Amino acid sequence: MTKMKKDNELIEEYQAGSIAAFDELVRRHLNETFNFFLKITGDEMDAEDISQDVFLKLYKNLKNFRFEANFKTYLYRVNANAANNYLQRSKWRKWLHIDDSPEQIDDEPSYEYKWAKKEVWDAITKLPKTQRMVVTMRIAQDLPHKDIGAILGINENSVKASYHYGINKLKDKLGDSKNGLRRKNSTLIY
Repeated sequence: MTKMKKDNELIEEYQAGSIAAFDELVRRHLNETFNFFLKITGDEMDAEDISQDVFLKLYKNLKNFRFEANFKTYLYRVNANAANNYLQRSKWRKWLHIDDSPEQIDDEPSYEYKWAKKEVWDAITKLPKTQRMVVTMRIAQDLPHKDIGAILGINENSVKASYHYGINKLKDKLGDSKNGLRRKNSTLIY
């Protein structure tokens, strides 16, 4: 029976030239990364594209990985940055196409949900950077405050404060119950 290698061992092998080691890292973390982006984008194609970009970035940059942080922490940070970049880029996109007719929109059962989700993520992009990162990691990955603090290099109380202020700004912008936005166990859901 072979022992499963740790992520850092795979990175060391990859740095020594083993592409198979990188492939194993991708296999381990692809589903979680894809699901993270699927929650944010609501679109499988966009989630696939962003996931692919993340792993391409890792392929290029892991050669210089210094093992100062856990790989999973590093990956969370890369994912959060990619999510913020996506949300910033998609600000200009219109949710409704001009050629859509009202009948087509009304027939779509998940239209209101998609619209509410889009509004939430648009509002998140307008938060200050730390609040945006904390709220994104808390909502999309359901990470505990302690883990978010470790990823961002800030203490747990700062994470809690950033989350609190970020959620309050979102509530002010969107309204407590408007668009299906509500709180459950101090986590924003929609």
